[in-house]
Amino acid sequence: MLRPSSLLTLLVVCICLLWGTAEASLGDRLPEFRECVEVCARENCDPNNNPTHIPFHRRLLFWTCPQECDYTCQHIITQQRLAAGQPVTQFHGKWPFIRVLGMQEPFSVLFSLGNLVAHQNGLAKIRQAIPAGYPLRKYYELFACFGIATWIFSSIFHIRDFRLTEQLDYFAAGAGVLYGMYYTPIRVFRLDKPTPRRQSVLRLWTILCCLMYIAHVAYLKLWRWNYTYNMAANVTVGLVQNALWSYFSWKKWTESRRAWAIWPGVAVAWLMMVMSLELLDFPPLWGALDAHSLWHLGTIGPTVLWYNFMVKDSQENMAITTKLKDIKA
Repeated sequence: MLRPSSLLTLLVVCICLLWGTAEASLGDRLPEFRECVEVCARENCDPNNNPTHIPFHRRLLFWTCPQECDYTCQHIITQQRLAAGQPVTQFHGKWPFIRVLGMQEPFSVLFSLGNLVAHQNGLAKIRQAIPAGYPLRKYYELFACFGIATWIFSSIFHIRDFRLTEQLDYFAAGAGVLYGMYYTPIRVFRLDKPTPRRQSVLRLWTILCCLMYIAHVAYLKLWRWNYTYNMAANVTVGLVQNALWSYFSWKKWTESRRAWAIWPGVAVAWLMMVMSLELLDFPPLWGALDAHSLWHLGTIGPTVLWYNFMVKDSQENMAITTKLKDIKA
């Protein structure tokens, strides 16, 4: 199990790695790519000269003739570079994926939907297994709702990458990660309990998290759209909550020696392992399966495990509360 000190070390390493990822795509600057796009647009996109027909399913996803030329030229140039023994390069910050039914990143769409189903099933499990009167249930339900929203917008973004879909994806992901950090101390330190001190801390914590999210969105939207900052912010927030859950898991296991107590630690270790896929990128296998899509695949398992933990932990707490009431009676 990862201890907090180990997670802080990983935080520094991750931010350093992320800091070096913000650079323009080489493909955008290749003269042969620009010439290819220019010739293609001139030959195929002139509305007065019998423009090339775009299939309906692509038009449905807002593919235009210039974008068709861009996509086609990416693959032409990629094949030329491979034939010349040169490496695959990115275009517009993305690898040259082979689209399926008009979807730009089919595997990322598929695995995003897998995460969406995991959160939907988790929400159903919470509502079925945890009584409505349990004080932490509302926080767990919100966790599921944030997760569902996150993966809906992730799926939309990977279907078609526009400025709007990108922003919605980033803002939803940021909200989901920040909410994870918000509810973590509520459970770890039981800030939900109705004592004056805990309720005061909870109110301040709620205000602080809301202000952090507003500042995060305002910086990206109004000041600068900064990919490195966005990734570093999400990794930092994620690692803080992972450190808290590692502490909780270690403490709970040493006290109870119950197997389910290590589930948060297992999930944290799992996520830390697959996070390397997000940081150490590589060209897509078979033109479709890249590190980012594998990162999405890798988060499905921990999500399922996490909902099982929340249900088991809640049932354990309710059993202890009932036993204490019986003793006092």
